Amino acid sequence: MSVDEPRLTHLDASGAANMVDVGDKPATTRTARAEGRVVMLPATLALIREGDAKKGDVVGTARLAGIMAAKRTHELIPLCHPLLLTKVRVECEIDDALPGLRLTAEVRVQGPTGVEMEALTAVSVACLTVYDMVKAADRGMRIEGIRLLAKDGGRSGAYRAEDAA
Repeated sequence: MSVDEPRLTHLDASGAANMVDVGDKPATTRTARAEGRVVMLPATLALIREGDAKKGDVVGTARLAGIMAAKRTHELIPLCHPLLLTKVRVECEIDDALPGLRLTAEVRVQGPTGVEMEALTAVSVACLTVYDMVKAADRGMRIEGIRLLAKDGGRSGAYRAEDAA
């Protein structure tokens, strides 16, 4: 492997998966932001906007599910470290042009490893929660565009998706 090639840190010298030892890394502020979309029929979006979904507050429930998921990422994704998160924010924005919801998650930690997986998990579970809450009205919904928008901190520095605001 050349100096310029990225190294997969979750593989040991023999290629076996392992948990990275972050014990000697300094605790620094690390943040990550991720997004996803749930595309649906205009009538389904109207149910959410008007608060008429049979299961209740779709946006509030999705927000809470995303926050809870971020805190449990290490239980869902093999080799993720359990982290003492200092901030998790999940936002849901109605987008009539989709039509659907745009969801974003921002996660912060003061620690030795990043929170990209926590942000991605938060937004994924928030999207799944939206689907679950209104699937009776629209089984054809699509969950799309789950991706990392930005990250800061750590040895690898900052990252911004090219088209991220």
